Amino acid sequence: MADQEQKTETAEEKTEEQTPAPVAETTEETNQGAPENAPPQVTEPPPAAEPAAPETVEPVVETTQETIAAPPAEEAKEETTEKKAEEEEAKEEPKEEEKEVKEEAKEEVKEEAKEEKEEAKEEAKEEPKEEVTQESTEASKDAAPEGEKKSEEKPSEESTGAEKSEEPPREDTIQQAPAPTPQPTQTTGMGTMETGEGHETDPHATTPRTTANLEATATVKIVLMPSGQVVTLACTLGQTLHQLKDHFSQELKMPVQLILLMFDGKAVEDTTTLADLGVGPNGTVQLEMQSADPVNTPIKTYRPRQEYHMPDVITVRVQTDENAYKDVVVEIERATRKKPYLGGYRHKKTGVLYHHATAQTIKKQPPPSQVPRNCRDTQTVQQRHHVQQTTNDTSTQMTGIGVYVSNMEDKLMVPGKYTTADEHHSMIFKKVIIIQKYHRRWLAKRYVEKLKQDKIQRLEWERLEELKKKKEKEERIKKEFERRMNPKTKEDFDLLYHALEKWRQEELERINGTSEGAERKAALCMLLDQETQLISAIGRHKLEADSENKEKRIQAFLSKAAAPKKWKGHDGKTTEMDTPYTIRAKELRDIYNSINMKYLTQDERLDVLLTLKHTVKEHDCKLTQEIIELIDREADLLMRGVREGNLEGLRKRISTLFLQYIKTPTFNPEAAKLLKVPQDPSVLRKNIYFCPSCNQYLPSTEFALASNSRTVGKCQRCTKIDNDARTRQDYSTYTYMLKMLRRAEERYSDGSRIAFLLQEQDLRYLVEKIWSCQSILSAWDDIFDLVLSRWDKHQEWSPWNCILLTKDEAAAHERLHDLEEGYGLVFIQKVQQKHVLARNYFSRLPGMAEHLRAKANDRLTQPNGPAISGQQVPVQSRA
Repeated sequence: MADQEQKTETAEEKTEEQTPAPVAETTEETNQGAPENAPPQVTEPPPAAEPAAPETVEPVVETTQETIAAPPAEEAKEETTEKKAEEEEAKEEPKEEEKEVKEEAKEEVKEEAKEEKEEAKEEAKEEPKEEVTQESTEASKDAAPEGEKKSEEKPSEESTGAEKSEEPPREDTIQQAPAPTPQPTQTTGMGTMETGEGHETDPHATTPRTTANLEATATVKIVLMPSGQVVTLACTLGQTLHQLKDHFSQELKMPVQLILLMFDGKAVEDTTTLADLGVGPNGTVQLEMQSADPVNTPIKTYRPRQEYHMPDVITVRVQTDENAYKDVVVEIERATRKKPYLGGYRHKKTGVLYHHATAQTIKKQPPPSQVPRNCRDTQTVQQRHHVQQTTNDTSTQMTGIGVYVSNMEDKLMVPGKYTTADEHHSMIFKKVIIIQKYHRRWLAKRYVEKLKQDKIQRLEWERLEELKKKKEKEERIKKEFERRMNPKTKEDFDLLYHALEKWRQEELERINGTSEGAERKAALCMLLDQETQLISAIGRHKLEADSENKEKRIQAFLSKAAAPKKWKGHDGKTTEMDTPYTIRAKELRDIYNSINMKYLTQDERLDVLLTLKHTVKEHDCKLTQEIIELIDREADLLMRGVREGNLEGLRKRISTLFLQYIKTPTFNPEAAKLLKVPQDPSVLRKNIYFCPSCNQYLPSTEFALASNSRTVGKCQRCTKIDNDARTRQDYSTYTYMLKMLRRAEERYSDGSRIAFLLQEQDLRYLVEKIWSCQSILSAWDDIFDLVLSRWDKHQEWSPWNCILLTKDEAAAHERLHDLEEGYGLVFIQKVQQKHVLARNYFSRLPGMAEHLRAKANDRLTQPNGPAISGQQVPVQSRA
């Protein structure tokens, strides 16, 4: 026996050396992960078809001590049939005898394990060692995947019997994790078919427990009943259903006891984990959530949290080996710069762009060098060329014995005054001072000359500006005089009535101050007669202007109808297109201008009438018949030689009727868009208001609405008659000022709206009552030179954010960056007081009140200072 045991041990050692590593790791993890004294759980696994193995392989179960070969397939079938018979008998017996049956089954399993061990030892003796190791290795390779599949598909039910048994586990006994209770399956061909029979789990069974990592993640889909909403969560395999209930209890605000989780239509206990349900790593499982009391406390709609703040540090699990993982702590760096695109890949279907690693991380800085380094100036030598005089040996010859040297050309040198180095340097210093003195004198002269030129240019500019202002004033006075002498528009007649009212008030004050009694009454009667004559003269001018304006309106109507369609292309060029309707309108316009021309000969007039007759003959109606009759009459009279003066009335009738023909949309379709009265009667019932002054129903375009009006009020015609008769106000100046204000606000392009809500009456109150018709800086009272600009240019214009200045002062005010530095405290308080008066008045207007309310809401909702990443940055207040 000793020899047999030694041979078996050597065979087992070789088998362990050749057995693949994943099988050993799986067994070790399973043995370590087996719970101690786990309570039995009855769960139903999800139905999953197991693939039938084409060949019967003897599975090898490897332990840390020995490798034991499983019994052959025929013996395994007999054992399964015996187990099924025992389980059926156990079901039929009363519940009191279940414990005894289990103990008997445990003893039988122990005996079978002993027999299997003895058979394995005998087979190891008979077969060579090499064959034993080879078969065990192949069996372990085939058995490992099957054990993994079973562990993924079948959840655990109860702990092994080795842990519960009174006897200590033997060395040859395999300790396994609790295996799930699977539904009995019937093998048919290549697949498996489930049967309805169930049996109890053998505590000594060797079915391997799931080897999945409980820390791995899986996707859980929760279907909320009865709404059918699907909530997807990422959970670990070791997370229990009780933890899921706690999570949804907090999210849905309902008790945990009322939440029921269903799997495949059946209730699941709270202690069940996701791994027990057969979910593998990165797998997906679907559960149903119902309420235990759906009438009183139904499940509400799940609303996930919108805000998510990325943490500063995250832990990333990286797979280093097949079943080995490593946790890496990653610190998230929030970069303020835009990530550059330095190359990468783009997904063809989704369009997602993946950057290279160089674009994802900042370049690692090299460590500072420990070697001292010097700059280039200390490393290189600066070369300089310097002239040096070397010694030169020469010889001279003097008069001596036997030698004669002539001295006729010799010079007598007398030494002068000796100059020391200090004297030489002092002389150079004096010369330098003289040079600097003359240079500075030259600079001063040039600076003075520049100042003179600047002064001359400034005086010339001021003179030109004065001439320009004077010329503008003269042109304005001349234009105003021309408007009074030849009034043509409504504003011109308002100016006349305003001047008449001003003259009447002056005369009335003069009469009241100089006359009394009967003399005063006579003067007042004379004033009334003069006013009547002036009003009649204004009325005659109005009739003349109406006739001229009527002809201009007709020509403008015909030109608009005959204008081609225009639009601007992408290249900025304007494209024009003539349609059949515009061509028709152009022909009618030419005919109308032809019949109104004067000084035509008889043949030319007859040609024009014939063209008109052929044009209107295209349509047969009462209007065209009348035009044709008048054309025939004029042609008959022309043939008889009637003078043109007697045909003016007839020609006027023809022109009027033809204009009516042109304005009819049936004959001229382009006229439909230009008519004030729409042709559709149903449109007339919309936007129609009643004027209490003239007792007429007019469209909304005939009413002038002011910013302080709460009702429609009088129409424009009645308002004009009332102004001409009683108030006689002229708003032309304020119209010009309002136009300049709106043009200035458009240049800011910041969404300013209050300037476009005000009317001329509101602007007049603001200028006259609040700012007293003069500049607050220079008290300049010429209304034509004053403008309303922003007090704080960073906020939109409003009556409480404006200042009345001249044009030059306003231009200088816009260049200021800080108001407190540009103006004094007293001046600022004076301006703020006027702003308070303007706010108190204009806040009562309906449109202005709504705008103020909206601004107040924006001020409450939006932060007062700048913000970074959604958090407001505190702004330090000035001391």
